[in-house]
Amino acid sequence: MGILIRNNLPNNLDAEEKSQGWRLLWDGKSTKGWRGADSATFPAKGWESANGELAVIAHDSKDGGGGDIMTNEEFGAFELQMEFKTSAGTNSGIFYYLTSRTIQPAARRWVSSTRSSTTSAIPTRKNGIDGNRTLASLYDIYPRGTLRTNVGVAPKIDVWQQARIVARADGSVEHWLNGVKVLDFNRKSDDYKAHVATSKFKATPGFGEADKGHILLQDHGDAVAYRSIKIRPL
Repeated sequence: MGILIRNNLPNNLDAEEKSQGWRLLWDGKSTKGWRGADSATFPAKGWESANGELAVIAHDSKDGGGGDIMTNEEFGAFELQMEFKTSAGTNSGIFYYLTSRTIQPAARRWVSSTRSSTTSAIPTRKNGIDGNRTLASLYDIYPRGTLRTNVGVAPKIDVWQQARIVARADGSVEHWLNGVKVLDFNRKSDDYKAHVATSKFKATPGFGEADKGHILLQDHGDAVAYRSIKIRPL
């Protein structure tokens, strides 16, 4: 029997990943497949696609930056993985099941490590309930579980980390950080609806319950870099 040597190069798929149905959601070079959340084209400023990284360029909030970007495609049941790198105090997130080109009314957010539990420079980080606005939570709805720092899942600054989101057709969702599952819930359950009813999204009917939607990377003014963004249907 032959031995499969996995290729760990960024923005690349090995033979096993291809056989499992994975494909790159970002090609590692261009902006193909992505556009501004409020535009038919990719932002002319604020984002950089270079050196194998898709990155938000840090900017003052008054400048406006490039704004959020999202996939041209919509996805139903899927498994999404990516690597990301942030600096201390960064505030940003990954949205999925986005069904509108406006963010707040229709998106569900998986907050990346840009909401690190080790920093509190962003005032809104002090809000929320039981840490539901922190690293790997479902923003303002479900807090992530306790981070098992002894197995290397702790948030890291200026180091590449891995995010994984598994969203199934039955509504079950998992959030993974650095290879460890830190949250699971069902977005079609009564419990989910009860949590939304106490969140900032309570006035949005059916929030997060769409059968399919876009994936969005947020521009919140802070420097955040992404690479090896890949997805497969479930």
